[in-house]
Amino acid sequence: MQEGLWFPIALTLKACAASFVLFVVIAVPLGYFCARRRSAASRALMFVCTLSLIFPPVALGYLLLLLLGINGLVGAPLHAWFDVRVIFSQSAVCMAAFIAGLPLVIRPVKIAFELRALIELEQVARVCGAAPLTVFFTVTVSSVRNAVLAALLLGVARASGKVGITMMIGGNVANSTNTLSLEIFNAVGRGDFETATFLCVILAALALVLYICLEMLRRKDPA
Repeated sequence: MQEGLWFPIALTLKACAASFVLFVVIAVPLGYFCARRRSAASRALMFVCTLSLIFPPVALGYLLLLLLGINGLVGAPLHAWFDVRVIFSQSAVCMAAFIAGLPLVIRPVKIAFELRALIELEQVARVCGAAPLTVFFTVTVSSVRNAVLAALLLGVARASGKVGITMMIGGNVANSTNTLSLEIFNAVGRGDFETATFLCVILAALALVLYICLEMLRRKDPA
């Protein structure tokens, strides 16, 4: 393997790990909120969270570029007050991975939390005198654990191969923000099809690992 190929592999794994943590911390609570709160706010939140699934990635990346650039609505104060530049950094790559995978996490999580059977189990537990936290951890979490883990894996799978958003806000800078998918694009552009094929094999191996994990979760699901 060429020495220069280690960086995009490592960055892709880093972006996947970061997006997984963000999915757990942000996407799962948002999915729970949207499942249990039927309001205009929850519907608007679901629309925003699924935007990357229905909106062209390059166009969404361009909007994020306008928002997070040093002259953008969010990027300008970050740069002026904290001297933080998000665009064309590894943080932007991780953010792109998170945004790309978010719809495949939040929607299955929402569906899992709003199942009628689960809500009835929670009601039975409360009637029997269980405290709200006890109900949440012993009934809710245990019932949706496999579904949530499967959603997280789907999100990571999508995050590992996204190009459009990553290219727009990450910049595809060599040895700085070039992920595996972007390096495949670069290799094809310079006519290095052997490298492009090798990197595709690596992505395929990652996809296979994630698929095997999903199948194991499906077999463990009592449903």
